[in-house]
Amino acid sequence: MKPITFIALVFICLLSACEYNPKPINPVNGTWQLASGTTITRGVSTFTDYTKTQRMIKIINDSHFAFLQHRLNTPKDSSNKFDAGGGSYTLNGNKYTEHLDYYSDKNWEGKSFDFTVTVKGDTLVQTGLEKVEKENINREIIEKYIRVK
Repeated sequence: MKPITFIALVFICLLSACEYNPKPINPVNGTWQLASGTTITRGVSTFTDYTKTQRMIKIINDSHFAFLQHRLNTPKDSSNKFDAGGGSYTLNGNKYTEHLDYYSDKNWEGKSFDFTVTVKGDTLVQTGLEKVEKENINREIIEKYIRVK
């Protein structure tokens, strides 16, 4: 065997022994702006275009999420309503569960919220069931987010 052939064979063997194992891409990672939402309560559907009245973004990394929301066209004094929260999450296939560790209303901290998510291109759709215990109803919520570039 020629030396060049032997070296090439050793190189190919070494290369094939290396395992290429890239980290899977997490489709929900990124910064998302809430565009619209549909709420279905007792069979009645209500659609809201959130881009007209507020700005809300959700930031998701490999282990945590955070959301920030404020109303548009409000006074610059302390009457401007601001909302924020966040925590850890789990994603198993399209089953996404947020664990709310921090929130402006402490009564919600420590709760978990289950959703089904789909990501198509730059659109994330999050669907879940919201339990309104005071009114003894369950309502379906469907939120549409657009990736912020």
